[in-house]
Amino acid sequence: MDTIRHWAQLGVDAGWLSESFSYSFMVNAVVAAILLGPLLGGLGTLVIAKRLAFFSEAVGHAALTGIALGVLLGEPAENPIIGLFSFCMIFALLLHFVRNRTNVPYDTLVGVFLAFALAVGAALLMYVARKINIHMLENVLFGSILTITDYDLLILAVTCGVILLVLIPTFNRILLTCISPDIAKVRGYATNFYDYLFVMMITLVTIASVKIVGAVLVGALLLIPGATARLLTKNMGSFVLMSALLATISCLIGTILPMELKLPIPSGAAIIIVSTSFFLTATCYRIVRKG
Repeated sequence: MDTIRHWAQLGVDAGWLSESFSYSFMVNAVVAAILLGPLLGGLGTLVIAKRLAFFSEAVGHAALTGIALGVLLGEPAENPIIGLFSFCMIFALLLHFVRNRTNVPYDTLVGVFLAFALAVGAALLMYVARKINIHMLENVLFGSILTITDYDLLILAVTCGVILLVLIPTFNRILLTCISPDIAKVRGYATNFYDYLFVMMITLVTIASVKIVGAVLVGALLLIPGATARLLTKNMGSFVLMSALLATISCLIGTILPMELKLPIPSGAAIIIVSTSFFLTATCYRIVRKG
């Protein structure tokens, strides 16, 4: 990271980059956006195919409980990474396990788990309020480029690398499992295995995105670029690439623009506003084209 920050400083000195890139946190935020954008956009296409739009929302809100548990167990309040990852992963796998073994509609089940996560998280956060800065809660909820450290980037890079190593060779099988589980079973695919694998990947990328996008909004960034791409193309390859590109552009603009314009807007909110503007533009284009 020191090398990247040095290059950024050289760009600022040469006039190629704005003064904001002389700040370490800004460079960290841009690197995080470049790492997250393609992954969120690519996975978002599978989220849409699998109709798991609210699953990542539930996992994102479970992050509150994970942070509180981590602090209670003695982790540093600024980065309770073990509590966060452990609770969110257990939460996600349990939600999927219950889904496969009950007749309760999935949206109802997600609503129940979401309410539980919020209630337990709120109760525990009030209990540990003496140990944490209340502004940290705002950062978790809505994202903040100020809080991204080199350690966060390392975790994010490792998470993205692991997900890509798993996703690239299994993408087509996961996609078929999402679209037509019966055909996947006929072809001999272990559909339950790929379901759980996909759930784990969504959980990992959701947790890794919390600091920059925020727990409240991370689900939207998985959904909106994919929905936008779906309006613009019907080809599966173009769908994935366009979704990844739109997510990356949204992350970069939403990270850089508030800083350049000195707007007091959380990075997560800015990213979602940019992403939604792309969606509305694509919707208008589709309506005009059909008309």
